[in-house]
Amino acid sequence: MPELPEVEVTRRSFADAIAGARIQAVALGKPLRWPLGCDPMSLVGQQVLGLRRRGKYLLADTSGGLLLLHLGMSGSLRFSHGLPPAGVHDHFDLVTDRGTLRLHDPRRFGAVVYAPDEQAPVALKLLGALGMEPLSDSFSLATFQSGLKKSRMPIKPLLLAGRLVVGVGNIYASEVLFLAGIRPTAVASRVGAERVRRLHEAIRTVLTRAVQMGGSTLRNFSNADGMTGHFQSSAHVHVYGRDGAPCHSCGSAIRLLRQGQRSSYFCPLCQRA
Repeated sequence: MPELPEVEVTRRSFADAIAGARIQAVALGKPLRWPLGCDPMSLVGQQVLGLRRRGKYLLADTSGGLLLLHLGMSGSLRFSHGLPPAGVHDHFDLVTDRGTLRLHDPRRFGAVVYAPDEQAPVALKLLGALGMEPLSDSFSLATFQSGLKKSRMPIKPLLLAGRLVVGVGNIYASEVLFLAGIRPTAVASRVGAERVRRLHEAIRTVLTRAVQMGGSTLRNFSNADGMTGHFQSSAHVHVYGRDGAPCHSCGSAIRLLRQGQRSSYFCPLCQRA
């Protein structure tokens, strides 16, 4: 599933190119996770003012409202002139005078939703419960520590939930917990202040690095230019996907455990607490 780094990489790959574009046509394929929420023809003639990100949503501001785009589990976007005719897994085309933005989504868990503005009920439903943005100045250590202290959840599921901080997906949660020396099963409220500080710093470090490396491509992620990510295959991966392999730091065998339906990787020596 594309996480924050993949969505941010996608945004950067066509944000400048689409800014200022005039919408000429909208074509819908098979139904996605949620309906568009407006007559497609009402978008024609509007101008795309800019492209932002909130959590795993891309927000395309237009002269008449807001388009919220989500990649779901298998979605990807392309933005280009001269795209081939839409295929069976192409479910949304936004045709502009600067190129066509196309959502390709084989599993159809993605979505494109229109809202009049960010305070509209549909936008608040999708965005209102999202936590802090880890790559922004609003990612406060004090607020982060306070949120952990209020929770009796294991630390890794809490990070994945996105209510305290957004974008720490499964790969990245395993990596940041390793850097902070925290086991995935540790109760959030019992994590000491120093490890919380290290975790806060690790979240910024890992996600920034992931964006720089184009995100992670485990199956089919690519950005709007068709480029895949390399974070998951780099030397920066300490534990994820390395069950049984020696820890880069201490040589202990990396272990795998299941938390819910997710795989958690950790070093039993480096992550004692």
